Amino acid sequence: MKSPLPVRNGVNATRLRLPFEGPWGTALEYILDRFDHVDPEGIGERFDRGEVVALGGEVLTRSTPLGEHTFVWYYRELPVEERLPVELSVLYQDDHLLVVDKPHFLPTTPGGMYVAESALVRLRVELDLPDLIPMHRLDRMTAGILMFSVDPETRGAYQLLFENRRIRKEYRAVAPVRPDLGLDTESLDVRSRIVKSRTYLLAQEVEGPPNTHTTVSLLDQRGDRGLYRLQPHTGKTHQLRLHMASLRLGIINDPFYPVLHPQAPDDYAKPLQLLAHSIAFRDPVDGTDRSFESGLTLAEFA
Repeated sequence: MKSPLPVRNGVNATRLRLPFEGPWGTALEYILDRFDHVDPEGIGERFDRGEVVALGGEVLTRSTPLGEHTFVWYYRELPVEERLPVELSVLYQDDHLLVVDKPHFLPTTPGGMYVAESALVRLRVELDLPDLIPMHRLDRMTAGILMFSVDPETRGAYQLLFENRRIRKEYRAVAPVRPDLGLDTESLDVRSRIVKSRTYLLAQEVEGPPNTHTTVSLLDQRGDRGLYRLQPHTGKTHQLRLHMASLRLGIINDPFYPVLHPQAPDDYAKPLQLLAHSIAFRDPVDGTDRSFESGLTLAEFA
């Protein structure tokens, strides 16, 4: 369902479903009741400014009856955010694709306390690309290659690459070394069943048929720490971090796995040592074989 309101300051308008009936006479009365913690006069002023609209672009007023529209869109009032001290680097851009190096600590998309300070919103504003959409996501704490769709007309073709697993991705990670695993001579395939609840912070490995697969190999070693190549063949949330922890190779500076640490302010001197190193695919638009490699490094193996 396409929003009738354009992107503003890099942020999409918010959609709200209205009930067909109830004890509210108008749409405004329902919204004031639902968002009773928000300044009521400020909500009314959004109606007065024509910033609350229905699917067809019809502007709602303070007197628009409840039940006249099922969905409405409006702009959220966004808090002022302090700019994170990290920067994006553009690696490639054409009429269809944008490929960037995302730094540690910057989220891919708006969420929670980060809206303007997300890769998506920064890039929409800085490059004047309001239709920009990420083709995949990286955790806020993970750095590296991130690919965006520029053109809505060709977006579906690139989405199919991910859905059909026709994208080859490699990660790098720094973690302890376990000589008994023999990773210096051959790779190890890790398969398990991972579930992630919307109400619980961590992903978990459970009994059952595997739904995740990662190939792990050791590239280099310095002291008791190693640089690993991680090749995900599936794309579950926190898959790489959890698979490494299950091998007792917890990624350096991981606040979640294998042990959940108390929440603390970001320490920019200690980023999670996980990097989306490269991505490769055959371009569905022109048939070109494309590959992109991150220009970022992990501190201990820079």
